[in-house]
Amino acid sequence: MTKKELQQLITQGEDSHLQFKADIRNVDSLAAEMVAFSNGEGGRLLIGVTDDGRVCGCSPDDVGRINQLISNAASQHVRSPISPLTENISLGKGLVVIVVTLAKGLDKPYFDRKGIIWLKSGADKRRVNSKEELRRLFQEVDLLHADEVPTRATVKSLDAIRFRDFLRDVYQTELPTRAKQIEVLLESMNLVQAGQLNLAGLLLFGERPQFIKPAFMIKAASFPGSNVAVDKYLDSEDFEGPLPSQFEGAMGFIMRNLRKVQAGRGVNTLGEPEIPRIVFEELLVNALVHRDYFISASIRILVFSDRIEIISPGHLPNSLTIEKIKAGNSNIRNPILASFVAKGLLPYRGLGTGIRRAFEDWDQIELESNLEACTFKATIQRLKVHKAGLIEGKPTGFLGNAPINAPINAPINDLQKQMLSMIQDNPTVSYDEMATHFQKDRTTIMRNMRKLRDMEIISRIGSRKTGRWAIQKSSKGNE
Repeated sequence: MTKKELQQLITQGEDSHLQFKADIRNVDSLAAEMVAFSNGEGGRLLIGVTDDGRVCGCSPDDVGRINQLISNAASQHVRSPISPLTENISLGKGLVVIVVTLAKGLDKPYFDRKGIIWLKSGADKRRVNSKEELRRLFQEVDLLHADEVPTRATVKSLDAIRFRDFLRDVYQTELPTRAKQIEVLLESMNLVQAGQLNLAGLLLFGERPQFIKPAFMIKAASFPGSNVAVDKYLDSEDFEGPLPSQFEGAMGFIMRNLRKVQAGRGVNTLGEPEIPRIVFEELLVNALVHRDYFISASIRILVFSDRIEIISPGHLPNSLTIEKIKAGNSNIRNPILASFVAKGLLPYRGLGTGIRRAFEDWDQIELESNLEACTFKATIQRLKVHKAGLIEGKPTGFLGNAPINAPINAPINDLQKQMLSMIQDNPTVSYDEMATHFQKDRTTIMRNMRKLRDMEIISRIGSRKTGRWAIQKSSKGNE
């Protein structure tokens, strides 16, 4: 580094990658700075520069003493030991600035000799004080995953019917009859630890996961304009239950709030959604599987007149970037969830391909990883609508300019007719009650209910627990 390059670096000022020190005399203080850089993205420590950016330099005697402090701090006052690089930049008149370069640590978390873990916080540093923050740090280096952490739910909290159907569909085996046998099976599948469902077991097969983890749900709202209206919305619903139930409910919400495009078809046929369904399937599965479950917050879906936002807790982990995930790179934050979802619990089509596939079908998507807010947001731009009722623009996957919100009078199958009849008699009927009545598995019932919702034949009024079904319109013919 030249003197000119040093001056340009100093002009940038201190931040999370650059720290100024006029002098170093306390080895523990130096070790804390090294730990903070190593636990972050790395950075540079300029010794011989004051906090306000004034270059004071270090004398030859200072250089020998400080280099000895650097060596001692890196080898004896930091766990695990690190290997900083030093460079002396001459200022003239025997003065130098010592540039200490610290790489991003490969053996995180690092801590000082007192056992304190330090993190960078802007231009300063702070100690890790909470279990949640420590867990996220361990998660970042693949030492701990949120989905493997035990919960307070016992095996009795298992949705036996859902788990039974999964075993039949995926492994062609029956659910054991004895409680101990079920527990042993769940342990072998990495869903139970010491008699307690871990987070993956709870979210995949728990009967009421939100009793234990109330924040792990999807909250959705649709607004009439392009901004959040606190006192006015078109549609709002919370989706609870296991992840497949949350997915089905959220997809139904999105699809019923999209415009329908006839695209040259007859008025008695089902219109196509303005944005392909697969786009939301990929983005929603990505949010459910790859969100940060160490953060106690819900996934949010916000539908506006010009866009739809899917916001999930947790920024991109490690060195993953927007450009890398567009190219198909991925990082498995929740490996147990990902492995089970890939067995058909959700439409998961392969590691690293979901985001890329969404862009192939709809190129007007914006992704944002917000480090400060600790969120990842996918914004799907909707097409503009002319006053004449035509949609403007043709991004990838679009069906063409066509009138929107055309009448729908689509045919339905016999099972769906019987389900509508049952809803008419009992608007509060549940998926499980339908599955028992029609002798179908829960997945089949949910799939057909989703189709009826997408066709706007039925809608859900109120919450999943206390709400009811409403029949919006009739539909003729057979499928």
